[in-house]
Amino acid sequence: MTDTELAGARVRQLIDLTRRLGDRLSTETLAFEEHRPRDIAAGLPETQEMANLYRRDSAHVKANPALISDAPLADRKALAEATVAFDAILNRHARAVDAARTISEGLVRTIAQEVAAARTPAAAYAADGRAAQGDGRAVAFNQKA
Repeated sequence: MTDTELAGARVRQLIDLTRRLGDRLSTETLAFEEHRPRDIAAGLPETQEMANLYRRDSAHVKANPALISDAPLADRKALAEATVAFDAILNRHARAVDAARTISEGLVRTIAQEVAAARTPAAAYAADGRAAQGDGRAVAFNQKA
């Protein structure tokens, strides 16, 4: 296989990976936008694997541009176009994930506030001199999702 053929094959492989990952993220984005985050859970390991592969391959090409420099111009242009489209998909996905995270954190915060408001106020002793008893419920709230 010539250097041009090898570079062209490498570029086409990266184009295919970019498009497949973009399609997958588009599907996930739609699920987030339609408030169906559970639909994503089953495929998350595969998405992560594809994302890791994309990150590794694109970093490899970025560090060694000669790997694709001999590829046909049409293939390199197609890779550039696929990358631009992928960046747009990635930005939309990030906004959807951030919105879902914000909603989830808001729900947890609201629930924690409601539970805290329903508790008996803390007091060292009751009116009869005995130690005051709380309701025994505990809530932990973490600022991170």
